[in-house]
Amino acid sequence: MAKRTAIIDIGSNSVRMVIFEKTSRFAFHLLHEVKSRVRISEGAYDNNGDLQSESIERAISALRDFLSITHSYKVRKTLAVATSAVRDAPNKKLFLKRVEDELGLRIKVIDGVREGYLGGIACANLLPHMKAVSIDIGGGSTECACIENGKVLNSYSLDIGTVRLKELFFDRGDIEGATQYIDDALQDLPAQESAHLIGIGGTYRALARAIMHQSDYPLEKLHGYSFKAKRLIKFAEEILDADEDRLKEMGIKKERFDVIKPGTLIFLRILHHLKADSLTSSGVGVREGVYLADLLRNANHRFPENYNPSMRYLLDKYIIEPDQVQRISQVTKRVFDLIHEDMDIPVTFRKELSIAAKLAKIGTSLHYYSYHQHSYYLTQTALEYGYTHEQIMLISTLVRYQKRKRPKKAHREAYEALLPDDHIIEGLSFMLALADALLSDHPQRVPFALTYAKKTITVQSTDRPIYLPQEVVSTLEMPKGISVEFV
Repeated sequence: MAKRTAIIDIGSNSVRMVIFEKTSRFAFHLLHEVKSRVRISEGAYDNNGDLQSESIERAISALRDFLSITHSYKVRKTLAVATSAVRDAPNKKLFLKRVEDELGLRIKVIDGVREGYLGGIACANLLPHMKAVSIDIGGGSTECACIENGKVLNSYSLDIGTVRLKELFFDRGDIEGATQYIDDALQDLPAQESAHLIGIGGTYRALARAIMHQSDYPLEKLHGYSFKAKRLIKFAEEILDADEDRLKEMGIKKERFDVIKPGTLIFLRILHHLKADSLTSSGVGVREGVYLADLLRNANHRFPENYNPSMRYLLDKYIIEPDQVQRISQVTKRVFDLIHEDMDIPVTFRKELSIAAKLAKIGTSLHYYSYHQHSYYLTQTALEYGYTHEQIMLISTLVRYQKRKRPKKAHREAYEALLPDDHIIEGLSFMLALADALLSDHPQRVPFALTYAKKTITVQSTDRPIYLPQEVVSTLEMPKGISVEFV
């Protein structure tokens, strides 16, 4: 697969492009993103679905600029897909031929079921594993996928979208007709056992982001943000009654004023239809799905077990000595296994501690003397795919306070909603600090064995006396009742 790949998504409302760069076999990161509010479907639903000439010209102009950007980034592969408005248009061949003739770009028109599947595999691979239904509200249609254990079980496409409903109902003030139209379309979406929804797309992101800001949520990260459905229902009902001044006060951007109400009504009716009680926000969708379908085409569209592309990207990009990373992770897990029961720390936290150990030094490639601060920022912002917000904050907190310090009270209070109890944070911080201290003679790698009895961790050299690590360990603040001795 090409090292840099561009994905172009021609939706009913916007045309978007992302450029991904691989850092190893399955690891990647977002290199560039751009969008144009082309509104290719504008006027189509009032004109038998035909794409209008002005909309076509806007789309071609945007695509021409997009391709110039791919050339400047030396992109080796460009994949372009078109969704609802183009696939429904009787004159789509005219548009597709013009794009290919004038720009040399071939666009693949994907059907609704495939569109739902692509959004589904993005959520299945790049969010924590969960049983849920993904909902992607677009301008012309809404796509859904049933997800469980990292797999897409089924996908569906419904002819209900923000621009479609705006032109057919909202512009005429027919909200009752819009509601009935949505409910009729939802008969094709079977009721699911899962009461959890994953929100994709601009309408949902606008709603979720506004709710996040209203609630003073401590982490500025929409992807993976979860909350109860009743909060969205209350907020959505206010949206439907709001004028433009009120929409602005509620955190809705001006560019979404004309489609936010149709999109909100669609989501409300889906919540009612599926009887969902909780939601998770997705920052990924069709574009990431197209990329993953290509990247994982020989792996059944799934990452290997226990593989995380975000963590692998950070290690690929910032780690100078990979062998030392593995060593500190192994020692940290060994310390955890010895003392976690006496420190009353559940075994489930072993995973987060191991990840923190691997990422603890990523900031050294930026600036050694403040590497723990850089490591914290990189972990909190770039450790994104596949982890809950609680996991991200715990891992980044351990990374930040790895240098013989306990996490500050102000930090714990700021992120209290996402962090475990203080004794767990302090215990895990000590384990990471101890492992780091035991390896402070790097790169000598003096071999040693660890045992634990009567509240004492014994460090026994199997080669020659350990001097430097013993000195560093003596500076650590020991947990109450736990001691370390060297023999």
